[in-house]
Amino acid sequence: MADWQTILLNEEYVSENVYILQLNRPDAMNSLNTLMGIELIECLKFLQTKPDLRVLVLTASGEKSFCAGADLKERKGMTNEQWKQQHDIFEDAYGQLRNFPYPVIAAVNGFALGGGMEMLLSCDLRYAADHAKMGLPEVTLGIIPGVGGTQLLPRAIPVGLAKEFLFRGNQITADKALEAGILNGVFTKEELLQGTLEIAKEIAKNAPLSLKSIKKSINTGLETDLNTALVIELDQYYKCANSEDRQEGVLAFNEKRKPQWQGK
Repeated sequence: MADWQTILLNEEYVSENVYILQLNRPDAMNSLNTLMGIELIECLKFLQTKPDLRVLVLTASGEKSFCAGADLKERKGMTNEQWKQQHDIFEDAYGQLRNFPYPVIAAVNGFALGGGMEMLLSCDLRYAADHAKMGLPEVTLGIIPGVGGTQLLPRAIPVGLAKEFLFRGNQITADKALEAGILNGVFTKEELLQGTLEIAKEIAKNAPLSLKSIKKSINTGLETDLNTALVIELDQYYKCANSEDRQEGVLAFNEKRKPQWQGK
């Protein structure tokens, strides 16, 4: 495993088929710099080679900030070309996160601003500590979200709410984000990680091919019309129905035991 400088990979829960990936720049509010972008790409590619992984939990070090967005200190004085080169790296990192084959769950332990909020929106499920705040303030800096914010937010909540959020560039509390539909749940800061891991472990007990197929069916189907989406679903259905795991699932049900998934 690589010795990453800006992220940590906690394999404590590998026996539960759950991995924890932590952003690890707490002194900089876990803001995203070029190195973190590169290391996220490396780590997410590495994790796809792990045969025991079923769910990935994404969180950050400390209790103050999940990710405060791009590191503006690093960006100070960048030429347009340097800015573009960095942003290409960020686009790749967020693409790796969105397209990760298994469920990715965000455990938001503090501020999630700009790219930090886009990071949680790139995850499949999102839980936050009750003190967390989130926002997309790019409009106040003369730019707009550039790694999915204007596209992912309107897919998560009503378009009118998303536009207001983006036009105002304001921050909202975890409770407000839950009410809007951005979050799946809110925990106290003491219970956040454990609560999220309990959900992750419950999901990880299920058939790995089914988890991958559900994610692919939803994500791909949302981009097209209903009839085409149903064809996509049926294709994924038969990938599971014709698998060894489907035979094991039915057999385990009839034998009243837990299935032993093989992922094939």
